[in-house]
Parts: sequence; structure tokens; C-alpha cells
Amino acid sequence: MGKKIAIGGDHAGFDYKAKMIEKLGSLGYEVKDFGPFTTDSVDYPDYVHPLSTAVEKGEYELGIVICGSGNGVAITANKHQGIRAALCWNEDLAALARQHNNANVLAIPARFISYELAEKLAEIFLTTDFEGGRHSNRVNKIACQ
Repeated sequence: MGKKIAIGGDHAGFDYKAKMIEKLGSLGYEVKDFGPFTTDSVDYPDYVHPLSTAVEKGEYELGIVICGSGNGVAITANKHQGIRAALCWNEDLAALARQHNNANVLAIPARFISYELAEKLAEIFLTTDFEGGRHSNRVNKIACQ
């Protein structure tokens, strides 16, 4: 594998994030934890903006952000022109996010799915390739710049 992955979120996603870091490391991924580092209540933009900047700059190939609903982290990540964050709660959405949208950040709703499903979504997201073709033109029109 060997991909460099950025991961972060908020206090609601902390437990999933900790388990995910261990799992991804065991699969050979190099994982950078952008925080938070405790379950204390935090403001997710403080962690998601630095993560998104690092993915935009190419320091990490893909990112995973985890919060209670997945919405806050996805909205924050998507403020970055070079980020295409996809909120996913089932396997088909995780695959399509990569295949059709070339998403580079996976947003996981920790309070709404099991950890086992979250892990499966991450595995699908990290191993699925962008199909290109007709989807490339659409993806190229997403950014406002």
C-alpha cells in the first residue's frame, strides 16, 4: 500500500479515529493524526483546516475526517478549493465518491454508523481509483477558481 493518509476530526470521532489509525497502520499506510488528541470537546475546524491544507499541497494522498454527523468536517474540508470531501455512510457511496467524484477526503459520521462499517468505508475509499473519462470534465468544473 504505502499511501500517506491524513486523519482528523473532533471529539465525537476521537474513538473511531484512534482505532482507524491503528488499523490503517497495520495495512501499511503511513498515517498522520491531525487531532484532536483527547475526547475533550473541540472545534473541528481547528483540525480539519490544517488536514485539508496538507492534502491540497500533496503532502498526503488522501484524508479521512470523522465527527458525530460527518457534516461539519465535510463542510469545513470543502471550503478548500483543492478538496473534494464526501460524506459516506454506506459502501456504494464510498466507492462512487472515488470512482465518479475523485474525492480526496472521506467524511465519516461516527454517531450514525458502526466502527466496523467506518473501517470498511475507509478501506473502500483508499483502494478505489477514479474512473476518469466522462467524470473528469465534471470534476474539473467543481472548484471555483
